[in-house]
Amino acid sequence: MIHKFNLNGYFIVLDVNSGGVHVVDELTYKLLDFVADPLPEECPREVLEALTPEYESEEILETYGEIYELYRDGILFSADDYAQFADRMVASPIKAMCLHVAHDCNLRCKYCFASTGDFGEGRRLLDFETGKKAIDFLIEKSKGRHNLELDFFGGEPLMNFDVVRQIVEYARSLEKEHNKLFRFTITTNGMLLDDAKIDYINKEMSNVVLSIDGRREVNDKMRPCINGKGSYDIILGKYKNLVEKRGYDQYYARGTFTKYNLDFADDVLHLYEEGFDQLSVEPVVSNPSEDYAITEADFPRIFSEYEKLAKEIIRLKKEGKAINFFHFMLDLDQGPCAIKRLRGCGCGNEYIAVTPDGDIYPCHQFVGMKEWKMGNLHDGSFNFKMKDYFSQTTVYNKSDCGDCWAKFYCSGGCNANNLQYAGDVLKSHKLSCELEKKRLECAIMIKAALAE
Repeated sequence: MIHKFNLNGYFIVLDVNSGGVHVVDELTYKLLDFVADPLPEECPREVLEALTPEYESEEILETYGEIYELYRDGILFSADDYAQFADRMVASPIKAMCLHVAHDCNLRCKYCFASTGDFGEGRRLLDFETGKKAIDFLIEKSKGRHNLELDFFGGEPLMNFDVVRQIVEYARSLEKEHNKLFRFTITTNGMLLDDAKIDYINKEMSNVVLSIDGRREVNDKMRPCINGKGSYDIILGKYKNLVEKRGYDQYYARGTFTKYNLDFADDVLHLYEEGFDQLSVEPVVSNPSEDYAITEADFPRIFSEYEKLAKEIIRLKKEGKAINFFHFMLDLDQGPCAIKRLRGCGCGNEYIAVTPDGDIYPCHQFVGMKEWKMGNLHDGSFNFKMKDYFSQTTVYNKSDCGDCWAKFYCSGGCNANNLQYAGDVLKSHKLSCELEKKRLECAIMIKAALAE
């Protein structure tokens, strides 16, 4: 299988199974419209007849020979070597946890998937004893894994920051005894940041996600305070202070774009101009009936914005400036391992979420869906059958993924979004699929442009 596209003046051919990317000339690009696997060694007459009005026969034959050589060497129309791994998928030790330290929030974001912070379960904070059990659970269920990841999440985790500190201290106290190394992350809206919290976060958190949607008017429309006033002016300076003190790149300024700011490239560039070079502005995923929802009618505008942003990132990088946009970060040389390519984030298998009540879910976006509850820390229950189910949610078990050129990059998409908006974990959320494909094309094109 191949996928080819023309973007920003580059004719690009992706060999899906090998991951090989070929930047080709226009004749090669056009000729590939007339061939398919298996390729005959000799150029078919119909190919010559189709292209001779525009190109010389000798040039066509030479180009076909080059294509056939790539095919013969297994780097064009290559065989699928991933299917063998799909048959070997087994449940893996847990390595990552999203720990909900607060089902409460001091903002009232209009697009919040967590029902303004409480996930529809009532406002509450995680206590230290439940936090200790979460750490003990992660250590036990990680088995022989050394590196463990824990994301402090909410709601707004800074509303329960003393417990965050206690949990970090407790986890660190067990590392040597159990041969573990914890990598902590925190996701915050910034409202409660102060110098002491910033210093602690920069010391203990391997990564930090700073929520902000971009320009003041965009951010404040969708991310108001409880009193209805905007949050931009409260958080921007605090974020700058944190990043300046942090001194390295393990952070993201992370936003959401909606129908209200389909010119989101300007929000990315605004945040860059404000001093943030690690950026992620992602499309809202919501019920299509919401007035801010993105629909297929918005695709042309969104695709144009991704292209605009890609070109601007190329310009900045060629000028030697540092900027990373999360959805354009793509490793074409090695990339993720085969298992990660097939089942993505590990939701419900390698990764779980824990609520303030100690309930265990496949991930933070499943929280509140009682039928997907996996267990509880306090009563010791855990649904290993559900864990086994998620270990098998690969691109080979998702009916919409089989013929998709992007499957080894998106890994079947977000299981929670598939469930909520397509009705089944094993069905694809089409809107997310199309946006992901466009981002991938832009990311590949950026690599081609910077390789010149």
